[in-house]
Amino acid sequence: MFYDPVDLRERKTELGFRFNPIKSLVIPRPIAWVSTLSASGVGNLAPFSFFNMVAFDPPVLAIGCNGKHADGGLKDTLVNVGETGEFVVNLVTWELREKMLATAAGLPRDVDEMAHVGLDSAPSVRVAPPRVAASPINFECTHLDTVALPTDFPERKNNLILGVVVGIHIDGACVKDGLIDVEALKPLSRLGYADYSVVETIFSMGEPS
Repeated sequence: MFYDPVDLRERKTELGFRFNPIKSLVIPRPIAWVSTLSASGVGNLAPFSFFNMVAFDPPVLAIGCNGKHADGGLKDTLVNVGETGEFVVNLVTWELREKMLATAAGLPRDVDEMAHVGLDSAPSVRVAPPRVAASPINFECTHLDTVALPTDFPERKNNLILGVVVGIHIDGACVKDGLIDVEALKPLSRLGYADYSVVETIFSMGEPS
């Protein structure tokens, strides 16, 4: 099967799809649970599954902030990062899955999602936005750049946020024999549609010969 991503909007039924499958083809995707502050100090917490680390030294995180706010206009995360130049990426784990989903709701701009869903905050060290206290790993970031990406719908902007990691918090319970214990962390990832995955099985392959 071959299809043009644009043509699929008119050919989903013909090709046998109920929905555009693209979000279920690049999988699994880690989830950036991003906490920010507005210029006036209102907190925001939102999950993004178009996310990854794209550089190592210094570490740089990339977040696809796409679509629009429920009230119209740009999403709070994009606005806040642009105004303040700071954000925190909090790791989403199995235990935090329901809280993460709750923060994806389209709430008014003056609502602090972290408080709204009953999450405790923790202070950051080098940036102003707070961390999710229950998240075992947090990346404090400063804004490097925002790249405007192409969009087929002008009212739904596509933007790539790049941030330099300036501080990392790690819960000591996540470290075993000097390594990050991923099986203990149980990080969550997005698979598309309403589907998610949790890391529970790990295997090693060693170096290429």
